[in-house]
Amino acid sequence: MFRFCSILLLALMPVAALAGPDGRLRVIDGDTFEIAGQTVRLHGVDALENGQTCTTDQGTLWECGAWTTQEVRARFQGRYATCEQVDIDRYNRVVARCAVDGNDMGRTIVRAGLATAYRRYSMAYDLDEKAAAVAAIGIWSAQFTAPATFRADRRAANQQGTAPPTENCIIKGNISRSGRIYHMPHNRDYDRTRINPANGERWFCTEAEARAAGWRAARN
Repeated sequence: MFRFCSILLLALMPVAALAGPDGRLRVIDGDTFEIAGQTVRLHGVDALENGQTCTTDQGTLWECGAWTTQEVRARFQGRYATCEQVDIDRYNRVVARCAVDGNDMGRTIVRAGLATAYRRYSMAYDLDEKAAAVAAIGIWSAQFTAPATFRADRRAANQQGTAPPTENCIIKGNISRSGRIYHMPHNRDYDRTRINPANGERWFCTEAEARAAGWRAARN
């Protein structure tokens, strides 16, 4: 009985954090940095991917993934960070809680509407995310796909051969009886449109590129 209680007590104890890398940081994206030569992934935070887009209330497509990276870079690039390692992920990145000038980076980023709380791994920033969502600031001012869902969809597309060549070239140039039509992510038929290069279909990086090549915009 004593042995069982001891095991249960150990299981309930929080995992101790280890000393992590400290130093000037270089921003890779909204939740990933390079510090002292090591790649660090913030614990409990999940930022939009650089290739993600959001749709505003006016129906405008917004490059919100790249925007979040730019905003995080403006706040933290070159700043001195101190980190506590929590884990090592499958990409061999240090997963850590980090602070700049004594302020928790994860909390700052989530509270500013620059990332979501990664509840799968931590509830530390749950209330910060809810506050940002209620205030409709940052990414919460538009509609977006959860980063984890976006990554899962992209992996599935890669397996099916329907993924774009790069994360920034996401416009689908389709050929049908209606002619050469390009579909943006917010268009109705975007998800069910498949690109077959053998038939002359292709991906575009910008609308200007698609129009110059002879494609027209989808009507809905």
